Amino acid sequence: MPMHGAADSRLRPLASDDQTLAPLALRRAARDAGGMSNDAEAVTRLAADLVAIDSRSSVSNLPLADRIEAELAGFEIERLDYTDAQGVAKRALVAHRGPRGGYALSGHMDTVPETGWANPPWTPRILDGVLHGLGSVDMKGPVAACIIAARGLPAHVPATLLLTADEETSKQGARIIAAQSKLAASLGLQGIVVAEPTGLAPVRGHRSHIEYTAIARGVQAHSSTGKGLNANWVLIPFLAEMKAIYEKLRFDPAFHDAAYDPPFSDFNLVIDNHGTAVNVTVAQASARIKFRRSRRIDVSGIEAAVRAAAERTGVELTERREGTPPELPVDHPLIQLAVGITGHAATTAPYGTDASELQEIAPCVILGPGSIATAHTPQECVALADLAAAVPVFRQLLTAAS
Repeated sequence: MPMHGAADSRLRPLASDDQTLAPLALRRAARDAGGMSNDAEAVTRLAADLVAIDSRSSVSNLPLADRIEAELAGFEIERLDYTDAQGVAKRALVAHRGPRGGYALSGHMDTVPETGWANPPWTPRILDGVLHGLGSVDMKGPVAACIIAARGLPAHVPATLLLTADEETSKQGARIIAAQSKLAASLGLQGIVVAEPTGLAPVRGHRSHIEYTAIARGVQAHSSTGKGLNANWVLIPFLAEMKAIYEKLRFDPAFHDAAYDPPFSDFNLVIDNHGTAVNVTVAQASARIKFRRSRRIDVSGIEAAVRAAAERTGVELTERREGTPPELPVDHPLIQLAVGITGHAATTAPYGTDASELQEIAPCVILGPGSIATAHTPQECVALADLAAAVPVFRQLLTAAS
């Protein structure tokens, strides 16, 4: 897919019932969503602009980062440029205005792939007060709400934005901010609000994952000759041991965490023969396992069992892990602040966010507009009213530290 959008501040076309929304129609849509507020109009326009720029994790996010930076006049901005594992140029941003300290708002700039989309994924559409498009809820709409909230604060209130890349894949952008950002390290932040879609209800903790990749090797040949070696027969004994681990995690109460729904850890398996035809012996068979665990559960025995199985069965094993699962107690000051402002009790979540890496800077709460129900689907969308409602919530959180 080509890169969509350039790094400028112009509003991109918004389609409604296959017709382009004129500026007057856009203003009306924003006002309907946000009680005729300027914030509602601003967050609608910015969210649409961000959706219109392709920033899948597989492509560079530099055009999107430039577009965001154009919204941050008056902020001190630190650009953290890096190249991902595929050699693609990426950028994380740290932006700050006002005195040191306070809280930060955080979001990621990348999206998942456009798998299954029938409508153009980078053509933002507003239908019945709902913004549709790839990344609209996860999480360009929430990022837009963070920017509008921070930008509208008085100068004496500290306002910080931590904007990452590669959240959907490796969390590399968040990891680089935590490890390398001189600006973030200098601020003495009290806490971080990771604005993933939670329906504006605070999430005090979530699981993080270890991703295992097991590779078995064979010899490729025409399968009729008997001269090849099928790598699947090497991989299967390893998979049999992984099934036993899966069942232990799923059914043994000792590995359940009642604070989470579901209480058991995810141990998801994907197998790949790399396009081998059925009349060819498989030269390489790969198994990837995403193991999500919560903070309370001791999984050192599980990790040791995976490594031992790989050694016994002769497969090559690599692992890539996120940070420790982030979890704050119900009575933590940041959680109490979020509960008090939103009126919602704090919960936990089975998924992961950049909080697993950003917690190295300051305690994190996950709190943002929209529902995760349509994220990662071809029906991805977010209500404009939800984005507009997030702006004053974010401002209250930031102002609480001043």
